[in-house]
Amino acid sequence: MGIQVRTGCLFFFLFPAVVFAQDDSYARYWQELATVDTDFSQAATERGRTEAFLDVLGEGSLLFREGPVDARELYQRNESLYSLDQLSWRRHFIDVSRDGDIGITVGPNVFTGNQGDQDDDERLQSYSHLANVWHKVDGNWKLMVMIVVRVPGFLSMDVETDYRSTQQVLAETAHPAMTENIDMQSLIDADNLFGLSINFRGGQRARLRYGLENQRVYLPGMAPAVGAEAASIAYGKFLDSRVATTNPINVKYMGGYLSTSKELGYTYGVMTTNDIQGESGLRANYLRIWRFSASNEWRIAMELLSEF
Repeated sequence: MGIQVRTGCLFFFLFPAVVFAQDDSYARYWQELATVDTDFSQAATERGRTEAFLDVLGEGSLLFREGPVDARELYQRNESLYSLDQLSWRRHFIDVSRDGDIGITVGPNVFTGNQGDQDDDERLQSYSHLANVWHKVDGNWKLMVMIVVRVPGFLSMDVETDYRSTQQVLAETAHPAMTENIDMQSLIDADNLFGLSINFRGGQRARLRYGLENQRVYLPGMAPAVGAEAASIAYGKFLDSRVATTNPINVKYMGGYLSTSKELGYTYGVMTTNDIQGESGLRANYLRIWRFSASNEWRIAMELLSEF
């Protein structure tokens, strides 16, 4: 776990019981979130999209259209329209805060649209990567943010979640003593700084500078890119062809949240460029998952871009 790696032998010998207790608590939060996400996916398949979502969406929850919108209000307004739609997804990664108040699940998703009287085999299907951001509210996990990154063709649902992947991210995370004075403004500042860096350095170099070694990116039309090298190359390929000195990317931060343990947080907003010579510019929602790192700064653990 990241605590053991970063604190070294002194903490291990003086406080082994504390370290192991933290490890046990974290594993429990991780498993709780896995169970909640599995139950939610099954409900969306068996009971339909609307009923499943209204059961778990928290107050103030968001999903993305042309920017973030109120998720509960959208589902209540379109209850009959969405009622026969089905979503089915499988996790391939989970992240959760040390305090167990924020969790993120991400993996492949298949959407089966409502086609009236058509047989199930004839109903339209589309594939994407789906990320759910959960908050624990009064002891219950509530879905607060959902973002979909669409891909063409077919995605296999035959994936598994490995706790060791989360441990790799934890190994890069700052010791709790380093996060005591962290606040939400520092996370907002990091998000804005990264936006400036994309234009100054280019997407590839910005990802290398501000991403974790075990970072992940999910981009439209691409497979997930995991690890600093793969993520930076994919991010650069997607963004750098759209950036010019006369047409910078505008990054508009629109909100975020910081865990009570202060080492994990997220930001979201919109990234755009101007149209040039009849060519449409970039229009994308973004969701960034951040971890306060052992290098004493915020670094991106995961980013998803959803075009509109």
